[in-house]
This record gives sequence, structure tokens and C-alpha cells, in this order.
Amino acid sequence: MEWLNAVVQGTLLGGLYALFAAGLSLIFGVMRLVNIAHGDLIVMAAYLGLTATVVLGIHPLVALIVVIPAMAGIGYVLQRGILNRTLGDDLLPPLLVTFGLSVIIQNALLEGYTADPQKMNAGALETASLSVGGLSLGILPVLTFAVAVAVIAGLQWMFYHTALGRAFRAVSDNQDIAQLMGLNKRHIFGLAMALALAVTAIAGIFLGIRTSFDPSIGGGRLIFGFEAVIIGGLGNLWGTLAGGVILGVAQTVGAKIDPGWQVLSGHIAFLLILAVRPQGLFPRVSG
Repeated sequence: MEWLNAVVQGTLLGGLYALFAAGLSLIFGVMRLVNIAHGDLIVMAAYLGLTATVVLGIHPLVALIVVIPAMAGIGYVLQRGILNRTLGDDLLPPLLVTFGLSVIIQNALLEGYTADPQKMNAGALETASLSVGGLSLGILPVLTFAVAVAVIAGLQWMFYHTALGRAFRAVSDNQDIAQLMGLNKRHIFGLAMALALAVTAIAGIFLGIRTSFDPSIGGGRLIFGFEAVIIGGLGNLWGTLAGGVILGVAQTVGAKIDPGWQVLSGHIAFLLILAVRPQGLFPRVSG
């Protein structure tokens, strides 16, 4: 039963990792952009949520009403104002620019909030649990996993059943032809980044409720997100969820063997899968 509990808890933890990774998967799938600042943007969203809860006196989940539009607006402006200028055949300029953006965000958060760890107070939600078949499941991890599934299902539906999704797929397949057909690729890329950072806002809020955070932890969240994306297959949203679950289960099973192996076990699982399936378990099929 203890091993089963470790697997179940790891699966629920995978929901948080999937939220970290969904925005990365989305922007890579649409514009082949690797965003080094993604982890720091998650942390920034957590700080925006913290500010909203303190200033407005609202529950962290209610703060999503404020944080999601704010992060989406930041994403659109960031893409249109800076990142669109770096996109092209060379992958190095966007990597360098987003690395610089990562440094700027970290230092801005340090100036604004100090290096002291912070945490959002979600009240009874943090400790509430339910019993299922002899297992005790925290309400917050279950809610996080359910939200991750809902977000990924919503993104998947949007991609294949809406005009915006068709525009995303068109510019992803061939930017020049999409431009000739009347699509403004710069605007479409801006909308993609806005949507990715809206998902990042959700990830940041759940991160801030689940654990303490400070301006320096963005790099770790970025690594977890990258590993989930690559395990699942680049650009595959459901694969991203599977990757997050595999990473989470590897960590909790490793922690069950030895508490010091928790993070290491996730990295080992990632390397093993990468060695056997370099393209990921569920690579996206074009078309």
C-alpha cells in the first residue's frame, strides 16, 4: 500500500509539473521558441498572486482572475515588442534574449520582494484530504491535477476546433504560406505567448499555494518543465501531461527508497527515456 501511495502521490505531483510544462510545449509547438525565462515567469506569476491576495484580501484561487489577464498581457507585449524580433532560422538569438530576460526578472523580484521565501495562504484547502480505498489524498494535489487535465484538454480543443487554433497550426506548419493567406504571424505569435503565460499564471498560483517560493527557484521549475515536455514529446500537449506524471512518479518512488534521491530519480528517469526515445514517448505528428 505504501508503494501504491507513492505512485498515486507522484501522479498528482505530475499535474503540477504538467502545468509548468504546458506553456513551454505550446510556444515550442507554435513558433519553435525555447523560452529560458519560463521558470522565472512562473515565479513572477506566484508573486503577482501573492500581491493580489495581500492587497485585495482575496483567496489565492480568486487571485487567478487578476493574475491570468495580467500575465497574458505581459506575454503579448513581450512577444510583440521583443521576442518576435529574435525569431528566425538561428535558434541562438531567442535563447540569449530569454536568458537575459530570466536574469532581469530574478533581479527585479529580488529588488521588489527580497530573497525571503514567501507562501500564499489558502486556508483549509492546504490541509484538507479525502480517503479513497485506504489512501489519503490531499484536496490541493487532486485539484491541481484536475486543473492540469482541464487546461490541457482546453488547449487541445482550442487547437483543433477553433479559428485561433487553425491559425496556430498554420503558422507552425509554414509561416510564409500562412502570411500569404492573410494571417499576421507576429500577432498570432503574440496570442500564442499570451495564452502560454495565462497557463503559466495558473502554474504560478498553484506553486505558491503548494510550497514556499523565492526569486531564485525559477531555474528548477524550468528544468522540471523541460523534462516533462521532452519525455512526452515536443509539441504534444497530452504527452506533456504524461511526461509530468512520469517525472512525478519517478521522484516520489525515488524518495520512498531514499529521501535524498527524490529529485535525482526524476533526472535519471528523464535521461533513460531520452536515451531510448530521443524524440520523446509521444512525439507530435504533423498535419
